[in-house]
Amino acid sequence: MRLGLSLGYQTAWSTPADHLALAQEADRLGYSVVWAAEAYGSDSPSMLAWMAGQTERIDVGAAVMQIPARTPAMTAMTAATIDALSGGRFRLGLGVSGPQVSEGWHGVRFAKPLARTREYVDIVKLAVARKEVAYDGEHYTLPLPDGPGKALRLGFHPPREHIPIYLAAVGPKNLELAGEIADGWLAVFYAPEFAEEQLASVRAGRAKAGKELAGFDVVPSVPVVVGDDVASCAELVRWYAALYVGGMGSRQQNFYNQLATRMGYGDAAREVQDLYLAKRQRDAAAAVPMEFIDRTSLLGPKERIAERMREYAAAGVTTLSVTLFVADRDSGVQTLRTVAEALELSGVGE
Repeated sequence: MRLGLSLGYQTAWSTPADHLALAQEADRLGYSVVWAAEAYGSDSPSMLAWMAGQTERIDVGAAVMQIPARTPAMTAMTAATIDALSGGRFRLGLGVSGPQVSEGWHGVRFAKPLARTREYVDIVKLAVARKEVAYDGEHYTLPLPDGPGKALRLGFHPPREHIPIYLAAVGPKNLELAGEIADGWLAVFYAPEFAEEQLASVRAGRAKAGKELAGFDVVPSVPVVVGDDVASCAELVRWYAALYVGGMGSRQQNFYNQLATRMGYGDAAREVQDLYLAKRQRDAAAAVPMEFIDRTSLLGPKERIAERMREYAAAGVTTLSVTLFVADRDSGVQTLRTVAEALELSGVGE
């Protein structure tokens, strides 16, 4: 199992300089990849290109580039460019986002996300491989018929004809699609105790493509808080869990709430959502079960984190990407070092 660093996106309490310093420390420590995210603020490609030019060995990955935000050809251009800038260190994570962002921010209907994702990935692969991009799908037609457009190919030679593609997936059908058409899965709220049900969907997709799970990168983003008292560490993760389970999406469509329900926390998930949507965020955070937080995070002293890493590795994780819940840059650097030491202690690192 390898280590990754999930930086997320820029917030009111982070700066590009902080994120760069953490990426550079992860590079020095031998982490395999640093991921940047986007929602409706900072974008991931800009951050990744900037960090690629100031790191040496670590891969830079989009987790994710939003499918509704760009045409597939534009995504292929961006991916190929960052891959060239970084010397072949780019990983392309894709996701459809959610209805609120897709329709409210990008003006793109959210309907049929699986079919759109399949076609999108098809076109990205064609373009990156410098094949002529001609496509006749339900959602994308290239070139447009009865017009002056013609099928084109990427106008420069990137270092690789195939850039690793990852899908951010939560539901069973999306997990199956990731197994079928992608090289890896970007997971959230990944609990080793529940992983087998999710991996069964991935395996089904791999089987459709005539492949096995071996070689497929399972990459959960896992909150980490180092400290002596596990319960105190968990308190720092509560607000994050409540935001996703309670407030990320609508009452009718919240993928994270549905995931928590499939994991056996249905009653708590409903309560967290009811409280969050009633603008009682503090109560919603308090209602998140400690067991849910502990199962989906790395909490406590280094030795406990190492033991938990063994469980993640046994549950199919190949790249464990940590999300740092820290107060400042120095604390983040120290946490990265502790996580690296924990992996060595665990005996499951590559």
